[in-house]
Amino acid sequence: MLTHTDLRKGAQFIYLDEPWEVVDSTLNKVAQRRPTMQTKIKNLITGAVQEKNFQQGDIFQEADLEKVNIKFLYVNKGQYFFCKENNPADRFSFTEEQVGRSAKFLKTNTIVTGIIFNEKIINILAPIKITLKVKEAAPGVKGDRAQGGTKEAVLESGAIIQVPLFIEAGDEIEINTELGEYVKRA
Repeated sequence: MLTHTDLRKGAQFIYLDEPWEVVDSTLNKVAQRRPTMQTKIKNLITGAVQEKNFQQGDIFQEADLEKVNIKFLYVNKGQYFFCKENNPADRFSFTEEQVGRSAKFLKTNTIVTGIIFNEKIINILAPIKITLKVKEAAPGVKGDRAQGGTKEAVLESGAIIQVPLFIEAGDEIEINTELGEYVKRA
């Protein structure tokens, strides 16, 4: 059992009969009042994020989640299709809201982690860093500036990100999927 003070970033718990994960939390102590935990929580099934305050005395059950490797297949009309790693016939899909920010960095045959709750795959966890090829990049033009510049680049997955001026079409780069930012040339 988890108390309100156990709801730190990354904690997974059952709330309203669904699994939730704490995205951010702050313990708030005000003079002569009971401490509250101000949290931002994410529903692991729907992907919805909401802010919620929990009081002293609130008790939660820890979420019993399992993880399994799954393979990304393709995207069609906002639905992202996956299959089990060793069984291509066992297919399932998620909406873009469920997959989250990392959806735009998925390419065909990428292995991701599936989250299982009550014997059903409810969501995915993309790798934090992923290597993608640059499809299009404008030529880097040096100007009169004190710091390094950036330009837009289109990746093989269709995502558009800011990259340093020295990156050209055909280069492979590493992306942080949580922040959606360039990390380094691969």
